[in-house]
Amino acid sequence: MSCEILVLYYSRHGATHGMARQIAHGIESVSDCRARLRTVPAVSEVSEAVAAPVPAEGPPYAELADLAQCQGLILGSPTRFGNMASALKHFLDQTTSEWLSGALTDKPAAVFTSTGSLHGGQETTLLSMMLPLLHHGMLITGLPYHEAALMRTTTGGTPYGASHLAGADADRAVDEDEAQLCQALGRRVANAARRLQSDADAWL
Repeated sequence: MSCEILVLYYSRHGATHGMARQIAHGIESVSDCRARLRTVPAVSEVSEAVAAPVPAEGPPYAELADLAQCQGLILGSPTRFGNMASALKHFLDQTTSEWLSGALTDKPAAVFTSTGSLHGGQETTLLSMMLPLLHHGMLITGLPYHEAALMRTTTGGTPYGASHLAGADADRAVDEDEAQLCQALGRRVANAARRLQSDADAWL
């Protein structure tokens, strides 16, 4: 039985999108697993403004059905004052029906972020992103220190999830250590989802 992991993220300048692609590589390195990349529209400063129904480029916008259909979730956002971007928070604020039905309960989850400066709130953003996932009853997966890149990196990478230093102009590409940690995070969630799926099948 195939296993699909939803990589749900918001990216303003492309840094978080680059991380999402690396995470997808990690997911799809696990047998019978595939990544479903989805993004969310920006929140307008004008209350009457409506986002285009289809993004101009990149993956499609997420729908609430994506949450119910996935076997795991990896959530990503750039840092906004030590917290997730409002666009992603706005999407999560619409998941009350999924919370009431338990659609995400006992599914593995992880988080990732990018920042403009080294001490720009990587860890606080990751931790704050976990809170709605815990309310949904998800099983949080981090990065263990046996991942060698976690000890080598001088820019991004935490035990709470993958991170990336994009730079003040958001023009710094994901480096080798950051990419390895993104891929490791994808593999961990995919492997956890596969094990949980196998356990559930064994009970049938």
